[in-house]
Amino acid sequence: MNVWNKFWNWYENKILGSIVIIAIIQFIQVPHMVWNADIMLEAGIISRVHPIIDWFLYGVDLIEIISIINVGMIMYSLIKKRRADKKQSKMN
Repeated sequence: MNVWNKFWNWYENKILGSIVIIAIIQFIQVPHMVWNADIMLEAGIISRVHPIIDWFLYGVDLIEIISIINVGMIMYSLIKKRRADKKQSKMN
């Protein structure tokens, strides 16, 4: 078995952990959305209170990259598994 297949076999066994990571990232997005709405409405309740808080809440957008990659990997894994199952059922 090559390295590529070893990785995907390992990843398929860890999909639940991947989904937990995605869920955590999505929950982190809630304060970011409130902060972003505060900026758009120019209310100033959360945004522009302190530059460090703004930096952290803005930086949450970068965490989405992990979630996007993770979802892509899960989709690839599921598609690969379905294709293998279809090949297996045709052989039987």
